[in-house]
Amino acid sequence: MRDGPAKRAYADGYMARDHPLLPFAATTAGIALFSLMDALMKGASLAVGAYDALLYRSLIGTLLMLPTWYLGGSARPGIDRIRMHALRGAVSVGMALLFFDSLTRLPIAEAIALSFIAPLIALYLAAAMLGEVVERRALFASLLGFAGVAVIAAGRLDGGGWDRSGLIGIAEVLGSAALYAWNLVLQRRIAQIADPREIALGQNMTIAMILLLPAPWLAGMPGIVTLGPIAAAAALACLSLLLISWAYARAETQVLVPIEYSAFLWAMLFGWLFFGERVGAATQAGAVLIVIACWIAARKPTEQTAL
Repeated sequence: MRDGPAKRAYADGYMARDHPLLPFAATTAGIALFSLMDALMKGASLAVGAYDALLYRSLIGTLLMLPTWYLGGSARPGIDRIRMHALRGAVSVGMALLFFDSLTRLPIAEAIALSFIAPLIALYLAAAMLGEVVERRALFASLLGFAGVAVIAAGRLDGGGWDRSGLIGIAEVLGSAALYAWNLVLQRRIAQIADPREIALGQNMTIAMILLLPAPWLAGMPGIVTLGPIAAAAALACLSLLLISWAYARAETQVLVPIEYSAFLWAMLFGWLFFGERVGAATQAGAVLIVIACWIAARKPTEQTAL
């Protein structure tokens, strides 16, 4: 089936307008689940390495989403959508490998905080690639959130906390953030033409296919103790993708992007619960700025599509 008819059929099933706050709620829940997944993947990456952890998470995620997509009666994607899934999957591979390895070098909350440069980049990518207008409220909210990240980074520098491994982790986070900004824009584009189940399946499947190429030389077999958290991470990633894809089909990128900052609060919680990671005064001050930024963005009425 070609993308045009598929898109119309998909849109016809979602003609009713949703409550304006639902995309915000879905994105917030999706970010929380992603943050919990990050904590599980940090433990798995420390145990078996970022490559094996991501490979097996993607394989399990594909097995989880394939029957969900098939039984849901979704139409087969056309070549244009397949290309979009492949592109997003390739971007996600680099993004995820860099980020999960950085988690083995940095506390979760600090890695998340540094990654918040991505939404700021995404605003301008969305304007360039999707034709979205960057409004003052969205721009101010993102700049305020970025200021919170700067406060956290300054606190880390004042504490003399940079070592070689930490510097590598910072470089990995910044590289991952640049790819994540591109991923956010691709996420908005594909959410407008594809079912959330197809998006979740497409991302897991393309990542797995790419990572399987060097598997004969790089892959190992995690033990059952490690496979459990990886399987849980796969389930959380799939559910999060479904929620966020649903939300991005109904609201502009610039409206939802500042909600990404709430991941820092979840990272503080899960980092403390799972790894005993604590945050200092600068981190807490930065978190306050991030929360204010999210609140400012959420006050803007959601501009919905017809999906």
